Amino acid sequence: MEKVRVSKLMSEQGICSRREADSYIEQGWVLVDGVPVTELGTRAFPNQKITLTRQAHSKQEARVTILLNKPIGFVSNLPELGYRPAMELIKPENRFKDDKLPLRFSATHLRGLAPAGRLDIDSVGLIVFTQDGRIAKQLIGQDSQIEKEYLVRVEGTLSSENLKKLNFGLSLDDKPLKPAKVSWQNEDQLRFALREGRKRQIRRMCELVGLKVTGLKRVRIGSVVLGKLPEGQWRYLRPDERF
Repeated sequence: MEKVRVSKLMSEQGICSRREADSYIEQGWVLVDGVPVTELGTRAFPNQKITLTRQAHSKQEARVTILLNKPIGFVSNLPELGYRPAMELIKPENRFKDDKLPLRFSATHLRGLAPAGRLDIDSVGLIVFTQDGRIAKQLIGQDSQIEKEYLVRVEGTLSSENLKKLNFGLSLDDKPLKPAKVSWQNEDQLRFALREGRKRQIRRMCELVGLKVTGLKRVRIGSVVLGKLPEGQWRYLRPDERF
């Protein structure tokens, strides 16, 4: 058994991100088998027990995760082609009035806040911003199994055979897609549930079976739902909510 960098082990075990791990190590907040680790690059065996001090746990608990109902015309991440980043909407006046979490908005909640996943500029619905590396890894990590659900308005006709293909059997960029759950929501709207998120995946899937997407809304990520959150508004993730 070979030793691995402690920061890498911490990320793999879902303790925190590698960047956070390095910060905690520098501050002496990481213990390996009960012994403090203070040097970056320190290695340990994968079966050794890694724990955090009380200070590290307190810092993690202070980190916020924000749910936003993104409107059309905003980009998920950095500004592009003159469009505004969705994060600009995270300001006190746009907070959902029914957000009952007793947490006062602070400028510190924007520091290190980053989108955990994409949502196309011409799509609306639920997008997650977080300061917590554990949540980011859970949602967009290589091994993420979090299911995301979309309501997709379409034009065109869909045979039962092509509906089966939307569920399983299509490829994008010469790579097979994972099985999906696709069904009719109503006469012109499909419901998609996916465990992967390739660029413009749903729109491209629909094109392959002769459908044109005229509207796309993400309504759920894992067990967290968009619910009554109005377009352009945001709220904090509650302590009782888990993706």
